[in-house]
Amino acid sequence: MLSLIEQIRSGYLWDFPGGIHPPENKHQSTKTPLVEASLSKELVLPVKQHIGKPGDLQVKVGDKVLKGQPLTTFSTTFMLPVHAPTSGVVSAIEPRTVAHPSGLSELCVVIEPDGEDTWCQRHPVADYTQSSPEALIEIIRNSGIAGLGGAGFPTAKKIHSGLSRVEMLIVNAAECEPYITADDALMREHAEEIIAGIGVVEHILQPKLTIIGVEDNKPEAIRALEQAAQGKDIVIRAIPTKYPSGGAKQLIKLLTNQEVPAGKHSADIGVIVQNVGSIHAIKRAVIDGEPLISRVVTLTGNSFKQPRNVWVRLGTPIRALLEEFGYQPDKKLPRLILGGSMMGFTLPHADVPIVKIANCILAPTRREIPEQSYEMACIRCGQCADACPASLLPQQLYWHSKAEEYDKCEELNIKDCIECGACAYVCPSEIPLVQYYRQSKAEIKTRQREAEAAERAKQRFEEKNARMEREKAERENRFKKAADERRTEMKASGGDDAIAAAISRVKAQKAQASSSEEAPVKPAVAAAIAKAKAKQAEAAKAGAAEPDNSEMAKLREERKRQARERKAEKASDTDSSAERSDKQDAVAAAIARAKARKAQ
Repeated sequence: MLSLIEQIRSGYLWDFPGGIHPPENKHQSTKTPLVEASLSKELVLPVKQHIGKPGDLQVKVGDKVLKGQPLTTFSTTFMLPVHAPTSGVVSAIEPRTVAHPSGLSELCVVIEPDGEDTWCQRHPVADYTQSSPEALIEIIRNSGIAGLGGAGFPTAKKIHSGLSRVEMLIVNAAECEPYITADDALMREHAEEIIAGIGVVEHILQPKLTIIGVEDNKPEAIRALEQAAQGKDIVIRAIPTKYPSGGAKQLIKLLTNQEVPAGKHSADIGVIVQNVGSIHAIKRAVIDGEPLISRVVTLTGNSFKQPRNVWVRLGTPIRALLEEFGYQPDKKLPRLILGGSMMGFTLPHADVPIVKIANCILAPTRREIPEQSYEMACIRCGQCADACPASLLPQQLYWHSKAEEYDKCEELNIKDCIECGACAYVCPSEIPLVQYYRQSKAEIKTRQREAEAAERAKQRFEEKNARMEREKAERENRFKKAADERRTEMKASGGDDAIAAAISRVKAQKAQASSSEEAPVKPAVAAAIAKAKAKQAEAAKAGAAEPDNSEMAKLREERKRQARERKAEKASDTDSSAERSDKQDAVAAAIARAKARKAQ
């Protein structure tokens, strides 16, 4: 039995489930060769043009920049720098509307070109075969290359994930989306550069087999690639025209009969997929030393006088392209769609800039692509499930998305939806299914981020409590150890006897203080009490009926007299103090009157 690689080399092709055949509308834009768009008066460069975090700004307003100079820097693998497409001056750094379905604004660097188009210093690699894979990956990352097929995933990150575990490299040149012919034009006119870029990636990954998958509706591109790849161990395979054969998982199934498990990446099964535009950008970055500052964009639709493909600098406002290439808007329904008719989205206005993932500007008339009709009720026909290339259940996902039952959506693997729009295309009720799925996926991501933030806060709280308990235990152990050391030292120096003596002294002092607190008795009083007790005893012996208490009476009278004397003394002291107080008050009043007269 032939191995998988032998089957692929012999021409085997497989198929993926579902798929549709919408009108291609590609021939309109392939009649003319590639041209380069004029330099715009203003270039607007969003800081974030890829999946991941935006880079850190390296420039400020008023700075002069050169062509190819990095405007941002990166600190993680999910960051990519943005480079100046031409030389000029940074005129503003402010939020501008970006190419996104939300139509929201993000931070952008605005450059006013000086017309000189002066390059910064470049560092091309003369012989990349002498460079290590890590060094080449770093060059690709520094060049800011992201997936130019529309996903925008950092190319260096994807290539790095396949190091030492990739058996097959697949170059995605299918370009199945209707209207778009940017990759087709690139392959026709730059096939040799694409083959050179494939050589760079092969040197990094060392795959056992490299395959270029091209839809069979691009015969000229296939011939150009075959001519450029003569003598190379590269398989160029023409695949049947079927949408969405350009999806990464669908292309892998077509060419290798392998399926990427849910929640996994293609590298997990030993396959790396790179868009043909990204391969061309890798060649420019490594061999020519040029970062990603321009790309091919398809300008198509019946609103253009002549649809065509154009080299456009990143940051060029779409309005400048419309004015240069004969755009005549539909008066009743003017629309601008970024992307194709299946996966594209309508732009809020024409001042949105071209970014790394912008491969097509579609300007249809109302007859070419009618306005979306009213959404009707689902009739449960099941056509969406038949058309789904990911073998999902679009109808069930629709119900759960509409009911905001996001847990059920996750159970039905909504993350595996590639948002190709095949389900919405075949829906007889004209339900915008993809919009429901996008909203659900965004809500699920938001909830996951909130849950992760809450978990991190919980961990920080628990770690803080553990740290405080640990510090408390350490303090107690430290005090206990110090006390033990002191006791040990005192035992060694005979300190136990000294402690006992000190304790006995303290007890003696306490006893003396308690005895001294008792009221003292005068000697005369004590003698009188003794005499009285003696007389009482004699009277009791003599048998007297009533004892003689005359002495005791005298004693009581003496005590009363002493008490009256002490009371009189206290009263005299109080009167004298009151008299002194009155005198002091009189003196103070006299002083105050003297001061008042002096002030007058």
